[in-house]
Amino acid sequence: MKEQLIVKNLPFIKILPAWAQELSYKYCSKTANLYIMHGNIRDFLPHKMNEGEFNFVKIQDYVSEVLFGNRDIIVFWDRSSGVSFCAAEMQRDYLKTMRERYPDYADAELFSADPAVAFKVLEQYFLLNIPQKKRIVLIIDYAETILPAGEVAKLDDNDRYCFVTLNRWSHDPVFTRGDVSIILLSENLSDLNPRVVASPSTIKVEIPIPDGTVRSSFLHYLDGQGGLLLDRGLSPEAVGAITSGLNLVNLNRMAAESWQEDKPINMDYLKAKKREIIEGEAGGLLEFLDTEHDLSYVSGHDFVRKRFKSAARALKLGRLDVLPMGYLIAGPVGTGKSFMVTAFAGEIGVPMVKFKNFRSKWQGVTESNLEKVLTILKAMAPVAVMIDEADAFLGDRNQDGDSGTSNRIFAQLANFMGNTEYRGKIIWFLITCRPDLLPIDLKRQGRAEEHLALFYPDSESEKIALYDVLVRKLDLQIRKFPISELLKKFKHEFSGADLESVLIRAKFKASMDNRSYVTREDLDETMNDFVPPAYPHEIDLQNLVAVLECTSKEMVPKRFQNLDRTKLVKDIGTLKSLLGEG
Repeated sequence: MKEQLIVKNLPFIKILPAWAQELSYKYCSKTANLYIMHGNIRDFLPHKMNEGEFNFVKIQDYVSEVLFGNRDIIVFWDRSSGVSFCAAEMQRDYLKTMRERYPDYADAELFSADPAVAFKVLEQYFLLNIPQKKRIVLIIDYAETILPAGEVAKLDDNDRYCFVTLNRWSHDPVFTRGDVSIILLSENLSDLNPRVVASPSTIKVEIPIPDGTVRSSFLHYLDGQGGLLLDRGLSPEAVGAITSGLNLVNLNRMAAESWQEDKPINMDYLKAKKREIIEGEAGGLLEFLDTEHDLSYVSGHDFVRKRFKSAARALKLGRLDVLPMGYLIAGPVGTGKSFMVTAFAGEIGVPMVKFKNFRSKWQGVTESNLEKVLTILKAMAPVAVMIDEADAFLGDRNQDGDSGTSNRIFAQLANFMGNTEYRGKIIWFLITCRPDLLPIDLKRQGRAEEHLALFYPDSESEKIALYDVLVRKLDLQIRKFPISELLKKFKHEFSGADLESVLIRAKFKASMDNRSYVTREDLDETMNDFVPPAYPHEIDLQNLVAVLECTSKEMVPKRFQNLDRTKLVKDIGTLKSLLGEG
C-alpha cells in the first residue's frame, strides 16, 4: 500500500517544485540517462492532483506518478526488495515477456535482490523494449549499497560489477538513444563512488528540506484531520514559519507526540522539539547553544560590540547583502569569545548551533557526516554557526596521513562557507586563540571576512565594568562596596574567565555559610586565595597573534597599538621557538 496523504483546499503549492522542474528539463534534453537524486529523499513530497487538492507521497511514487505518469515501464530495485514495478500490468508484461524469451529463468532470478542477477535480467528486458520506443525508468534505492564511496580497485567483485554496469549503461548508445533513465537514490552524495558522482554524464538533483509554505500546507492537512493540537494564538502558518530545518516526517512525528501526550504545541514545546529533532537528524554532530543573553551582558570590547550591534541592526532591516559571510574571533583564553558570539545570536534572535566532531575513522563517513550537517544548516537558515577551537577543528588543505579525508573535508567546508547565496542567512563564527594556525583560505574575504579580537581588560574602569556585568550574569546578591579597592589590593591580570571563577567561589563560600548574599569578606578571601593559571609565554603569544590579526587599530589595547609590525612578527617567532613550535 502506498504511503500518501491527501490535502485539500491549499492553492498555494506550486505544481512542480524547482528540483522536479530541473529533473524534467534534464530528462527532456536527452543529454544523459543517469541521475542521482539526493538530500531529503526520505520525506513526503507534495504535488498537485486537482484544483486545491494535494497529494503527499514518498519519492518513488512521486517520480513514477508525477514525473513519469505511470506510463510504459517503471522498475524499482533495492537490495532488500529486489525487482518490483509501479503497476501490476507492468509486472505482468515483464513476466510474460521474460518467460517467453528466457524460459530458463526462475521467478527468484526475475525478481532477484542480487544486483549481479537483477541487472543482467533487467538489461535483457530493456533491450527487448527499446525498439518499441517505450519509455523505461529504473529507480535504484539505497544506491550507496552498490556504489559505495572508495577507490574502484578496493571494491569487491559485486560492487565492481555494479560500477561497470551502471557506467556502461550511462554511455551505451543503445541506452542513450533509447528512452532509458536510471535514477539512483541516496541521501548523501559523499556516500557514493566519487567517479560516478563526478562523471559529466551523471546528473545530480538535490531534494531540499521543505520551505515554510510546504510545511504550513502539511500542517493544514494535519489540522484538518484533527491530528494537530495548537496552543491558542498559533496557526499552521506560524508554526510552518518557525520550524525551519524540519521536514514533513519530522512535523508529523512532532504533531503525533503532542497529540499522544495531550500537550498543545506552544512556543516552548516547539523550541524543545525542534532542538531534539534536529540534533537527532544530525546524528549528534550539531549542538544547539542557549542564547538567553544579549550584547548588554558583554563588558568591554567596545569596538567588537559596536560591530555586532551594527550587524544586528542590518539583519533586522533585512540588509543581508551588507553582512559579512563570517567572522574570525581571536584573542587569548578566557576573554569571553564564545560568550560574545552567543550574546550576538541572542541579540539578533536566531538559533545558534555548534559543530561537534564529525570526523570518523571509517572511510567516507566523515564526508557523509559533513554533507548531512550542511544540508540541515541550509534548511535552518537563518542560523549562526559556531566552530570553537577552529584551528584544531578544521584542519588544513595540505594535511596528510588520512588518505586525503582532511583535504576533501577542508575543500567541502571552504566551498560551502564561500557560497554567497547564504550571505546573512548562515553566519559563521570561527573562534580561536591561535588565528595564525588557521589556513588563509578560511580567513580570506568571502569566508571569515570580519576579523575581530578580544583582549583582557586593560584599565581599572574596564575591570569594574566586567565585574558588574558578571554579577548580573551570575545573578549574584552582593553587599555593595567599592570593588576597586579589592582590584587595587590584588593586582592580578584577571581575564573574564578568571573573575567569573572568583565570583563563583565567593558564592560557594557564602552558600556554605548558609547565606544567599556575598560579602566583601567572601571576595577578599577568595581573591587572596586565587592563583591564576601560569602560562605566560602562551598568553603573550595569543595576545600578539590576535593583534596581528586585527584590521582596526581601535580594537587593539593601547599597550600594543604602537608596536612595529616587523618587531611584532619577530616577537611571535621568538615565542614560538620558546614553546617548541619551531
